[in-house]
Amino acid sequence: MRFTAAVLASLGGLALAQTQITVSVGSLLQEIDGFGISQAFTRAREFEESDPEPRQKGLDYLFNTETGAGLTIIRNRIGSTTTDAILPRSPGSPTATPQYVWDGSDSSQVWLSKEARKYGVTTIYADAWSAPAFMKTNNNEANGGYLCGVTGRTCASGDWRQTFANMLTQYVKYYAEAGVPVTHLGFLNEPDYVVSYSSMQSDGNQAASFIPTLYNTLQAANFTNVSIACCDSIGWGGTRTFTNQLVSAGMERYMGIMTSHAYNGDPDAPPLSTRLKSWQTEACDLNSRWCATWYSNGGPCEGLTWANKIHRGIVNANLSAYIYWQGFEVNQFQASSYLVASDGRVVTPSGRLWAFAMWSRFVRPGARRVSSSGSVSGVGYGAFKNLDNSVAVVFTNTGSGAQNVRIAFTGYTASNAQAFWSTTWTDFDRYNHDDHIYHYSNINYSDIDTDTTGSMRRGRLRAVWWRGLVWM
Repeated sequence: MRFTAAVLASLGGLALAQTQITVSVGSLLQEIDGFGISQAFTRAREFEESDPEPRQKGLDYLFNTETGAGLTIIRNRIGSTTTDAILPRSPGSPTATPQYVWDGSDSSQVWLSKEARKYGVTTIYADAWSAPAFMKTNNNEANGGYLCGVTGRTCASGDWRQTFANMLTQYVKYYAEAGVPVTHLGFLNEPDYVVSYSSMQSDGNQAASFIPTLYNTLQAANFTNVSIACCDSIGWGGTRTFTNQLVSAGMERYMGIMTSHAYNGDPDAPPLSTRLKSWQTEACDLNSRWCATWYSNGGPCEGLTWANKIHRGIVNANLSAYIYWQGFEVNQFQASSYLVASDGRVVTPSGRLWAFAMWSRFVRPGARRVSSSGSVSGVGYGAFKNLDNSVAVVFTNTGSGAQNVRIAFTGYTASNAQAFWSTTWTDFDRYNHDDHIYHYSNINYSDIDTDTTGSMRRGRLRAVWWRGLVWM
């Protein structure tokens, strides 16, 4: 039996525990921006057009902090085809006046963003997979090709960098007018991987020849709070290379975040060599049929697998955000590349959703990871101080048996504690919770020792949450 758990306060002296960890609440590490999903490539429209009941259930599973995962980031795609770009046709030259087209929907991504905002989501990451075809060296918005004008890439039609920056800024403006402020803006998606759909190539040095142009254009339009993201490499190894090139080129002063995908290497230690935040902006299981399993044999679609990936990303790689590819899909049971499935009537959450829930519900935007010491055999853990001064410790037990853990704090005094866990252990059925996050409330020190840490069974994801006072 394997699990993840979250615990939330301060434990002074817990008797009977076998292993101790110490959480230093005053020793602050990276800030957490959140956890999220995308509904790119018309999946947002599919979501919006679902029947009202499954649509609402899907939204609740994704964004509700009490019955769902409480996700806090939306990643939207900036279109580049002739049917979804806001600049579908060439103006004739880089200096000609563009004729923008805006339908107010953006393939229902505006709807999704507004619905998410009703749950308190404020982080919107807009990312372009490619520039429009006429701005690229291959005159195609797919199959790679480079933005005309970046280092080493010229086109007979001219340098399109400023026009591309203008288009991206206009996209941000349209969203602002719709009441959905874009907080983060990217211009590349897997630039180190050529595919037959929307894609554009770049290395870090070529990206660096565009980033100042985009920065200055955003500043001139008064979008001073929009953070530039780069470069959504296909894997962590590629992201290291991009990061080193961008840092060497002096791009940190223009940017807000370094971004990576996890298809060719998961984020893990050591962290990127940058003073900027690091986000994992796309990952999923691309190989399995739909599965809702928490744990069976460690397969790629299972919840515990993703609990471990998130843990390594946040704790080992110092990530500030972790985003799964898709959130909700209808009649796509051939895939596990999303978190919540619907057949048009019944809505089914996956174990992957509950893995995200055990982080996103309790480690909220603005939280700071805090230092900790001590180890528990077969168990990974991370500790976090939220903006409301609550402290959450998230445990993931992948070992072969139960573990008893004593949690001590420095710089913190608690008034109460609560424990939550996610598992497929059938004994939990007696609690009759349909959200698969099980909860002890009003826990005292004795309860924490015997029920929360003492029953940390294999295969369970646990969060323990404390409310208390921080010593200053």
